Amino acid sequence: MTKTYFSLTAISLLMSGCTAKLTEPDITFTPPKYVEEMPAREEESNFAKRGSLFGQGNSPLFSDQKAMNVNDIVTVVISETATSSNRAVKALAESDTIGLNGGVFAGGGVNSAVNSAAAKLNGIGNIGFSGGSNSEYAGSGTATKNASFATTVSARVVKVMLNGNYFIVGRREIMVDDQKQIMQLSGVIRPYDIDQNNQINSSNISDAKIMYANEGDIDRSVNQGWASKMVQAVWPF
Repeated sequence: MTKTYFSLTAISLLMSGCTAKLTEPDITFTPPKYVEEMPAREEESNFAKRGSLFGQGNSPLFSDQKAMNVNDIVTVVISETATSSNRAVKALAESDTIGLNGGVFAGGGVNSAVNSAAAKLNGIGNIGFSGGSNSEYAGSGTATKNASFATTVSARVVKVMLNGNYFIVGRREIMVDDQKQIMQLSGVIRPYDIDQNNQINSSNISDAKIMYANEGDIDRSVNQGWASKMVQAVWPF
């Protein structure tokens, strides 16, 4: 019974380790906590100047056609560029030297027996020890990464918060030759950052989450199967 218990424990630990290594990168589009906690802005239904020539409300006569309310659409121009370059050099050197001597006994008297005993002790105790060690290490590494991504996605205003900012969510799916491309994003934007063409750059999105994924035969062909990943996760060599 004890052996069975230990075997089950070892298997569970091994599987948990394998699961941790086999987990694919994932991203969740749940709104940030402050977006959920902040109350929504109430829409104004009464207008002080009903007879104004310029008009007021949701569709004023003279105004930019920008996203203003929930379910309005805003175009997000995604232009992300990531460039990084790292170089590290490390060198270590250590040298140690040690020397020990046992010392000698001196029989300074005229007693021959004492002098003879001191000579015998010197033959035993005058033992010397010396040692030394040298250790050196030198290592260097260089990493360079250049990545860029550009596209446009239309997003919907899901919530107009009390401070006037918008929480937007957008998703686009394209199917070409049985290959599916999925683009999804979410984040918080300021209405002042929306230009006259009802567009906003992705750099102006706070708490931005952007995902681009492919589904289809090509994606399956370039990715390893779960069995291969499991073998690599537990293979010790």
